[in-house]
Amino acid sequence: MKQETIESIQEWLPIVQILENGIIQLKENHYIKIIKIIPVNYSLKSDLEKEAILHSYQTFLKTCHFDMQLVVQSNKEDLSHHIQTIKRQNEKEKHKNRLLLSESYIEFIQKKNQEQLSSSKNFYIIIEKSNFQNKNQKTNFQEIIFQELNENYLKIKECLSRCGNLAIAIEEPHIIQEILQSFFGRN
Repeated sequence: MKQETIESIQEWLPIVQILENGIIQLKENHYIKIIKIIPVNYSLKSDLEKEAILHSYQTFLKTCHFDMQLVVQSNKEDLSHHIQTIKRQNEKEKHKNRLLLSESYIEFIQKKNQEQLSSSKNFYIIIEKSNFQNKNQKTNFQEIIFQELNENYLKIKECLSRCGNLAIAIEEPHIIQEILQSFFGRN
């Protein structure tokens, strides 16, 4: 069995180009849009609020009849800068009890940092639309796809705002590149 080799990473990646309004053209006439989600802190909500959030989320899932992918990205965090900031603030602290509490907090953070237990999470929804263009038709399918992706984004934004979440369409090419790079590898 002959093993196929890939000459460059560009051949392997499915990305063709980043178009206007943050739409990404993939190979084989597929288009995607990346939406960053800033979630509500569910654990801080009352039981009644939690029930309302779950009901809104169910409505969101029932309403969105299009291809989408949910991506949760976990990143390890180095908290040394945070620890240094607290230490600088402690130099100005005059109350003994606050200073003791702050030093205890620093020890806690240092332990978490050494154990590499601190992390941040990014949440994304990726929506997709395919362009199966019939060569006999004269319609501009790219405009239709752009419109549908943007309508789907607005539907997601509206539905998730009912849950208390914020949905932001990523449109700047350099930010899209950073996000895509983080999806495909850290280095």
